[in-house]
Amino acid sequence: MQSLIDFILHIDVHLANIVNSFGIWSYALMFFIVLIETGAVILPFLPGDSLLFAAGALSAAGNNILNVWALWAGFFAVSLIGDSLNYMIGHTIGQRFLATKIGGRFIKPQQVKDTEKFYEKHGALAIILARYMPIIRTLAPFVAATSDYSYLKFLKYSVLGTFSWATIAVWAGFFFGNIPFVHQHFTLIILAIVIVTLLPAVIAFLHTKISSKKAEI
Repeated sequence: MQSLIDFILHIDVHLANIVNSFGIWSYALMFFIVLIETGAVILPFLPGDSLLFAAGALSAAGNNILNVWALWAGFFAVSLIGDSLNYMIGHTIGQRFLATKIGGRFIKPQQVKDTEKFYEKHGALAIILARYMPIIRTLAPFVAATSDYSYLKFLKYSVLGTFSWATIAVWAGFFFGNIPFVHQHFTLIILAIVIVTLLPAVIAFLHTKISSKKAEI
């Protein structure tokens, strides 16, 4: 876990080393990380927003093989595929998986309830908004499937969410990642991105806890 935290906070350094070491294969590694972060259901802790931002910034440096258009198209494609894969997993084995010890260990009942409430509050827009929220973006397709939400409706909003997410994250890194201040404080910027994207989930969790305590009184 410590290694993962270090990778996320210093992702610019680690990503540059990966690109220098693996060359063209670094695309496959980055796309695979985003694919399983979205599609594997049990791996919501892998870097998402920070990886896209850092990759976009690195492509703007111009001293490596990364191309911002290839990154943008690739991240959009794999995040969309990951959403559909996640949905299919939930549709096929969702309820049975949650009932197993492994499922209960990786996906807490409270996380599922929080995601369901997020759906109830925001409706179809939740699929788009969830793309910007770590953990919830991994659980949202799964919960949609277990709730018998129409796949065609889900796919329509998934396209909008993944397209906007990939566009904003990659191109923000490309245009702003190498500004001297941002470049010199990259770790703090990444930490800020992590905090900001996690904040809605934290607020929702605290709100649920407070509401539960009030109900008990």
